[in-house]
Amino acid sequence: MEHFLNETMIDEFRLRLEEDEKSKVTIEKYIRDVRAFFMYAGVSVGISKTTMIAYKDYLITKYSAASVNSMLTSVNIFLKEMNWYDCVVKILKIQKEAFRAEERDLSKEEYYRLLSAAEKKGNMRLSLIMQTICSTGIRISELRFITIEAINTGCARVHSKGKQRTVLLPEPLRRKLKDYGCRKKIQKGSIFITRTGRPIDRSNVCHEMKALSKEAKVMKKKIFPHNLRHLFAVTYYKVKKDISHLADLLGHSNINTTRIYTLVSGEEQAKQIEFLGLVP
Repeated sequence: MEHFLNETMIDEFRLRLEEDEKSKVTIEKYIRDVRAFFMYAGVSVGISKTTMIAYKDYLITKYSAASVNSMLTSVNIFLKEMNWYDCVVKILKIQKEAFRAEERDLSKEEYYRLLSAAEKKGNMRLSLIMQTICSTGIRISELRFITIEAINTGCARVHSKGKQRTVLLPEPLRRKLKDYGCRKKIQKGSIFITRTGRPIDRSNVCHEMKALSKEAKVMKKKIFPHNLRHLFAVTYYKVKKDISHLADLLGHSNINTTRIYTLVSGEEQAKQIEFLGLVP
């Protein structure tokens, strides 16, 4: 059965996502992926399951399996909203890795070099943003909940992905943020704001972080906000070995999501296997 696309469907899809109280970041991601599908398929052209299978094959030639699945998931949600269930395709099956790729991991030493580079450039806001993400494990989209009020009480009430959790702010971080707030004369609301008083934009943070690459001697592919959250999770798990509590701290509903952070590197796993002594 063929179905026909038109541009108004994207606006309808956005409205339904907003009604479902999806986060702004999630909505923009879904819309971006659906627009990419529209560009591939063409507007006012009949689409069917065959079209979707061809699109899936096209994505496989362009992106990693994880990215393909992410984009297909967005389009599948759109198709279901349109009641075009006959067009929905299966995502790729990805075998879980037993270890993580060490070349993309940010080490604690590299993290310290990034902080030093930011401060040498006089960008104290960026340094504190990185310290906040890395010492609490919050998402970059949750920075707006780090308010003057939260700094004073020592905990931030974070609302994200339809859930609420409390994020504790370490005392050394609170002291730094209080001092920064005083110097910038920020008396209430979010502490990480632009010159016009609006919450800092994630794209600006990403750009500023990557600009530290040369000074900090850290590869650009390692420099992105989520790697700071990853460093927090890995460091916490190494010390506490408590995956349930780590899931709570990160705001994960499914503990399997948290397991990603418990994987050791390939080099570490190789040493563990050799330690078994099964080759005489």
